[in-house]
Amino acid sequence: MSTRAAYNGFVAKASKTSRAGSKGAAGQPGAQHRIVVLVGKELFLRTQYTSMLKEKLEKEHGEIEVFKFEGDQTDLAEVLDECRSFGLMATHKMVIVDEADSFVNATTRPMLERYAQGPSDQATLVLRAGKWNKGKLDDAIGTCGIIVKCDTVDEGTACRWVVKRARTAYNAEIDQRTAAGLVERLGADLGRIDSELGKLAVGAGEGNPITQQMVTELVGLTREEEVWAIQSYLLCGDPDRALSELRVILGNSPRDNSVPVVFACSDLARKLMGASEALAQGVNGNVIGKELKLWPAASKDTILRTAKRLGPARARALFDECVAADVASKSSGADMGIMLERLMLSFVAASR
Repeated sequence: MSTRAAYNGFVAKASKTSRAGSKGAAGQPGAQHRIVVLVGKELFLRTQYTSMLKEKLEKEHGEIEVFKFEGDQTDLAEVLDECRSFGLMATHKMVIVDEADSFVNATTRPMLERYAQGPSDQATLVLRAGKWNKGKLDDAIGTCGIIVKCDTVDEGTACRWVVKRARTAYNAEIDQRTAAGLVERLGADLGRIDSELGKLAVGAGEGNPITQQMVTELVGLTREEEVWAIQSYLLCGDPDRALSELRVILGNSPRDNSVPVVFACSDLARKLMGASEALAQGVNGNVIGKELKLWPAASKDTILRTAKRLGPARARALFDECVAADVASKSSGADMGIMLERLMLSFVAASR
């Protein structure tokens, strides 16, 4: 299925429109472009635009050859030679340079500007970069190609995209409310969303709706939710429950299962230490919650109460214990099960 339909109405505006580009859809790379720059932090969009461009080139030229280079490991002359040489297997080439942030610099820009003034008709040069510094090269590219922004989208845009993507790519339905729940759970990372959306569509079955219950059951916790789930046991005040939950986490988690536990402990200890010192100085609890980003909101009061009970000295000692556990976790000789049990009991004692 063509990826073009999934992105209608969702294409970022190009920073330059070209004379050749006026023949194609605004803001989209086309077969008429000899240089295409895909720039932005949204890797998924850069990948999809590349696929769309490949489809268009194949429609225009038939079979094409694709060559890929790593920008931080490639010489400009090698790339341009590939663009200018005739293909052995096809009449047109698609030459892709990743990490173009490193590839395009003060040394290579003049050569690229000269190439843009007379690019090869047998090749389309695709530069993919996380960031792009504007300059004379932009104007040169504007005469024969296009620069397309692939910026991270906001959650509202991501929600609308999810509804359309489910229908066009996976033949599944998802309503706006459920899409919002999926985006809230995963963030606005389109690549991650698309991966989970594919799994949900398979789980729902072709033509069936994706429900909120499926999102809850099949989509893993976000890192923030996972951390808070562990931290809630640390502050429960019940040693038996805390140790029981720890054993469940260690038993069900993949390899290196101690890592999220140590991180959750260290993160909570850091917050307790910061809160205890701020409270000792008379700082308002709401200000502390905002500065330390105490999330979710229900945890703020518990952390502040525990921090007040501990005081700065005991809170620092707890943090030091977490640091020691983190160092030990990187040693193959440490018994992390016993160490984490001790660490968890230290938190339980602090919360009672």
